[in-house]
Amino acid sequence: MPSRGRHQSTSKECKVLIKKIEAMDGVIGLIIGRSYGGKSLGKGSATGAIRIQREVSGGLKAVMQSEKGLQEIYIRTEAGVAEEIAAKILEI
Repeated sequence: MPSRGRHQSTSKECKVLIKKIEAMDGVIGLIIGRSYGGKSLGKGSATGAIRIQREVSGGLKAVMQSEKGLQEIYIRTEAGVAEEIAAKILEI
């Protein structure tokens, strides 16, 4: 049975990035949120680019550029490692 939901708008590049983030030490899980069609991270942002917006209770809020627009994500992290995870994500 095919999967259903908002995550179907996520492009292949974004799915690869999501798998890399989920495999990092200290990451508990990743929740895919809303998708905003037609929006962009800005000039020069390719599909699969990610921007960490802020640290929130229990993890990080971020957006990534998909083929169709922006995709919100929430990265659930272990206590005290959110900054380290954010730095690793920016190196990918």
